Amino acid sequence: MNSLNLYYIFYTVAECGNISAAAKKLFISQPAVSKSISKLEESFPSPLLHRTSKGVTLTESGEILYKQLGNAFYAIRKGEEQILKNEAIGAGRISIGVSTTLCKYVLMPRLKRFIESYPHIKISISCQSTYETLAALENGTIDVGLVGESERLGNLSFSPISQIQDTFVCTKEYLDKLNHMEGENLQNATFLLLNKSNVTRQYVDKFLILNDITTDHQIEVSTMDLLIDFAKIGLGIACVIREFVEEELKNGELMEFPIPTPIPSRQIGFAYSKSANINHATEKFLEMWH
Repeated sequence: MNSLNLYYIFYTVAECGNISAAAKKLFISQPAVSKSISKLEESFPSPLLHRTSKGVTLTESGEILYKQLGNAFYAIRKGEEQILKNEAIGAGRISIGVSTTLCKYVLMPRLKRFIESYPHIKISISCQSTYETLAALENGTIDVGLVGESERLGNLSFSPISQIQDTFVCTKEYLDKLNHMEGENLQNATFLLLNKSNVTRQYVDKFLILNDITTDHQIEVSTMDLLIDFAKIGLGIACVIREFVEEELKNGELMEFPIPTPIPSRQIGFAYSKSANINHATEKFLEMWH
């Protein structure tokens, strides 16, 4: 029998003032209660109980221990109640890793609804590169990451939520200017691309190589928002995600630049560790996307 059980038996005997009554409350035999008290008293230099024909009373040492155990068992009960309360109201914590682009265009629109449904869940968002998100998942420093599907997921689980389509866009004025130049449009164009360290850029570069498309004139930037803004002022042809420029395409501010072969669509979704236990808050968060 572990020490906690011995302390609980002693505490119950002290509350009841009688070994027989404590045995009934604990659903064990009187000899088992007496043996447990004796074993606990072996740990102290003086007895904890005075035994009489009418029951038991606490010694000075017993009074000290009884008072402290009352505080300890109260704290345990409060902890249990808090856990049950958290489960009932949806409290908890979730940490999310996501790129700046996916945070703005995918995560933020849904996040408000999740917070309204689970206001007690504490959310931590790390805006970082996909590589940093995957490393954080492997290290266990975040619960879930919003990323594009790739072979870099390794041993992580991946739950897709939607497809995205990479495309090239520019203004009508920029396309008209290219059409008036000698030679192929692609050779004369300035391409606006993400930095080479970006996962999306690497995906697009692979497509360009496979389709023998060269981009001799380039401007590299760190975020897709800058790509969109630069394309809108006519600096060149930007490689962006179509779903993130739907409004600009609809109102004519931008148009898709025609290329011989469309870029294959790809999936985005939430990655998380296969080995780690998914907490209650993360389960609720992932459920929202399906």
